[in-house]
Order: sequence, then C-alpha cells, then structure tokens
Amino acid sequence: MSETLRFLLTAVLLGLSLLVFVLEVVGVFRFRFTLSRMHAAALGDTFGLLMVMSGLFISAPEGVSALKCLVLLVFMWMASPVSSHLIAQLEARTNPAISKETEEIRL
Repeated sequence: MSETLRFLLTAVLLGLSLLVFVLEVVGVFRFRFTLSRMHAAALGDTFGLLMVMSGLFISAPEGVSALKCLVLLVFMWMASPVSSHLIAQLEARTNPAISKETEEIRL
C-alpha cells in the first residue's frame, strides 16, 4: 500500500474518531440523567476507540506495532463496557429517585 494512501486512510479514520469523541462529549453534557450520560459515554468510547485503533493499525510501520494496537483494542473493548455497566448498576442501586428518571420494563 502506498504511503500516501496509508496516510489518507489514517487521517480519515482519526478525523472520524475525533468527530465521535466530540459527539460523545456533547451527549454527556446535554443528557439530563446519569444513565443516559453513561450510555453516550460508553458508546462513544467503544466506537471512537475502534476508529483510533484502526487508523493507528493502518499507519503502523511494522507488524509488532499493529499487533499492539489490536491487543489494546481487544482489552479496551472488554474493559470499557464492563466498567460502564458496573457504574450504571451502582447508580441504579444507590439513587433513590431512579424511578422518576427511568422507565422500568418488567418481563
């Protein structure tokens, strides 16, 4: 792959990731309830990280650097949703006004 094409793909992916992170921050500040903010933050982190690591994977000069990007992506994809879920559970258990903020679904 030519260096110009690699540079352009990397720039596009990093630009898209910047857009995702900006939208995530806007969502975190605009949403009113804690769980909605957590949802915006978790989705933004997961998708934004995919774009960043994809861009870095394409621009990696050697296989070891690309492998490190993939390992970091897998680790963050496992850790970020789990930590967001645990924080949301903590909020749901400790907030006495959670029923006013959310709609409960009964199965």
